[in-house]
Amino acid sequence: MALLKGNAIVGQSGGPTSAINATLSGVIRGAADSDAIVKLYGMVNGIEGFLEGNIIDLSGLFFDEKKLSSLELTPASALGSCRKKLPPLSEDLGLYQRIFEIFKSHNIRYFFYIGGNDSMDTVYKLSEYAKTVDYEIRVVGVPKTIDNDLPEIDHTPGFGSAAKFIATAIKEIATDCSVYKVKAVTIVEMMGRDSGWLTCAAALPKYYTGIGADLIYLPEVPFYDNEFLDDVMAELEKHPNVVVAVSEGIRYENGSYVGASNQSGAVDVFGHKYLAGTAKNLEALVKREIGCKVRSVELNLLQRCASHIASATDIDESILVGKSAVSLAQDGATGEMVSMVRSDESGYKIEITKVPVSHVANKVKFVPREYINEKGNNVTKKCIDYITPLILGEKPIKYENGMPVHIRLK
Repeated sequence: MALLKGNAIVGQSGGPTSAINATLSGVIRGAADSDAIVKLYGMVNGIEGFLEGNIIDLSGLFFDEKKLSSLELTPASALGSCRKKLPPLSEDLGLYQRIFEIFKSHNIRYFFYIGGNDSMDTVYKLSEYAKTVDYEIRVVGVPKTIDNDLPEIDHTPGFGSAAKFIATAIKEIATDCSVYKVKAVTIVEMMGRDSGWLTCAAALPKYYTGIGADLIYLPEVPFYDNEFLDDVMAELEKHPNVVVAVSEGIRYENGSYVGASNQSGAVDVFGHKYLAGTAKNLEALVKREIGCKVRSVELNLLQRCASHIASATDIDESILVGKSAVSLAQDGATGEMVSMVRSDESGYKIEITKVPVSHVANKVKFVPREYINEKGNNVTKKCIDYITPLILGEKPIKYENGMPVHIRLK
């Protein structure tokens, strides 16, 4: 295959993570090593900013090790993000024509989009349109999401660091709660609309240290108020302070969200409901039915921006995924997403591969039933073994004036 030489562009989309900039650094590093890429551009605020002409030159970072190292430990999306959904080609052909006109004007031959399920929808639509025009371009999806819900990949960059933060936060919360003799329940809510991967991480501290979440509830198993109350009462008989971890998306058997009364009903452009208030509703339930001291804690944005406790494994793999996106595209990959396959034969390791982005876009990977205990109120050893390698290791953090050093690109 002849070498396709030209410029490249990279963007970040969807919710940020503690590792998304490590992936961006990997793309920058890969572009610097590439024989095919002359210049690398960055989209400010993803495809939305791209359409508005907000493009910056990232080539100056090619060999700036100090800035790249800082970028790898900077939370949030350094290029900015968006949640723009591209319409079907049949509804707005002109939009796609305009996107490709911009590609041509900048001689962009490589398009890298770092994101989750919905971002892969953008990659899929652009790669499909590319098949219909006389302009060679390689369009590659680069995975990230703390939710870990992308199919066709062992785990997603960003999940390990979020899981490490959750495990640590739960351990610290449980340790704090354990100092009192008064019966009390603390309910901690994690992100996770459809899948409970993040909430699974709340099981780690109790498994390894004996201090952590006593009960764990995921969206994959129907939730019942009476069973929840029985579980809490049973734990209160064992010890006075009970810690409960819940996913924001847990549902009753009829499909309604447990936190529905605290939600606005608003949806984003991809049709996803904005969720919040699940722990608050359960707090009211416990207070009403059990009558003990109870509080709710919503970890919220801290799950995805706590770069001070990022997993070294996650950061290293995120960089590798970014670099691999470039090498795969240079070798001819298009309409595909970078993926990771796990091997545990001689200790944990991953292998980089690729999958058709059509297998990923707008699809969800759920926590397997064998990862959840029979009662549906905790996880199994198999789940613990799956998550543990992903949270291992720490990166040295550089501080100035007592605070971590971060970098901004836009």
